[in-house]
Amino acid sequence: MIPGFIPGMPVTSRQLPLLAGAASLLIAPFLFIGGPDWASGPLLKSAWNLGHILLFALLTLTVRPWRWFSGWRLWLAVTAGLLVAGIAIELVQNSYSRDMDGRDLLRNLIGGWLIIAWRPILLPAPRASVRQILIAATATLLLCFELGATGMVAARQWQVHRQLPLLYDFSHQNPEPFWTGSLAVSANHSVNHPHSLKIDLGTATYSGVSLNNLPADWRDFERLVITLFNPSPEPLALTLRINDVAHDRSDHDYNDRYNTRLILGPGFNTFTRNLAAIESAPDGRTMDMSQIRRMGVFAVRLPEPRTVYLSDLRLD
Repeated sequence: MIPGFIPGMPVTSRQLPLLAGAASLLIAPFLFIGGPDWASGPLLKSAWNLGHILLFALLTLTVRPWRWFSGWRLWLAVTAGLLVAGIAIELVQNSYSRDMDGRDLLRNLIGGWLIIAWRPILLPAPRASVRQILIAATATLLLCFELGATGMVAARQWQVHRQLPLLYDFSHQNPEPFWTGSLAVSANHSVNHPHSLKIDLGTATYSGVSLNNLPADWRDFERLVITLFNPSPEPLALTLRINDVAHDRSDHDYNDRYNTRLILGPGFNTFTRNLAAIESAPDGRTMDMSQIRRMGVFAVRLPEPRTVYLSDLRLD
């Protein structure tokens, strides 16, 4: 128990820094251990990142920099201190095989700015000035921006979950939140959708695209259906790969996922694959059909660049 703290009694200004410091000690380790990894979904990553705001707000309450600074010097000192601490944390996280994220620095700043912006308004002091209210409102808007971004991710992931049997909604104008690779929305060669996806294939050893944000639970379906359009008179050989979350968190062995060859003739090509074959594809285990994580389509060592259109992608 924190000295001087009595359950049921109001928290005083002397107890608040102690409580904030204790909470900071509980939260800080999660900057380096636990939490989402590269295989985690977008919503978990986005929600987890909000913890930076909470942690640095608590740290600002613990340190109480207004004891030594005031006015613009307080803002400068807090901003500089949070930037130094944030950069140090990002460098340490990088040594733990975590990606550095410059936006985390902004979240750290928002946490500290919220405290020093709202403190003069919430203190039992003379009426806050218009300038102080505007500063507090600006800090709050930055917080709302971060919360809104996470809310948008949540709404998008709900749509992804609800779009089955479609694995990708071709009405999207921007495929970047869902795919990686060289692809763009196209009005050509669509099949019962507003658009298709134009995929540009290069001459690298492996060239293609990956659907990383897709409905994960395939258990209620029997077949995968994919339609591709080859605009060239020459055939094109592609590889389709599918894996679950367990594969992403393993050594990425070739035999631990589903791989199949797709030979595209000129024009439209529709391929159907039984999900039972996908489920049994990994050696020594069964693919978790409730946790499908990634689907890729790629070519190997093309002699020249090629283009293909993805026209339909669904479960049946």
